[in-house]
Amino acid sequence: MLALDQVEVSKAAGVAGDTRGRPGQRQITILSAKAWLVACTLAGADLPWLARRANLLIEGLDLRHSSGAVLHLGDDIELLVTGELDPCERMDAVAPGLKAALTDDWRGGVTCRVQRGGLLTVGARAGLRRAG
Repeated sequence: MLALDQVEVSKAAGVAGDTRGRPGQRQITILSAKAWLVACTLAGADLPWLARRANLLIEGLDLRHSSGAVLHLGDDIELLVTGELDPCERMDAVAPGLKAALTDDWRGGVTCRVQRGGLLTVGARAGLRRAG
């Protein structure tokens, strides 16, 4: 995983350069900074968020139970939250107990589909419009 200061997000490829990026329900994966901190605390580990292998880290938003919500990033980007991101077995290889710590309360993050792309820059504002 590589940390970038800015990246292009598109309907065709998700996050530019992501080898798994393609249209679909799991086009982009997003992790909440607060949820990651809680999971690391529960696992007794101090880890960089890139260890989670998610595409993006979001601060200041509660992503729990957000399926169907639209996530706005920067001026242009809109992502449809398609579901909860379940942690894989690799997480326990990163730190024992991390998979279990990520499993509850949507701490593993969310999956998204790009509705409108654009250039995303670190520090861009983020907002969540819940369905209903």
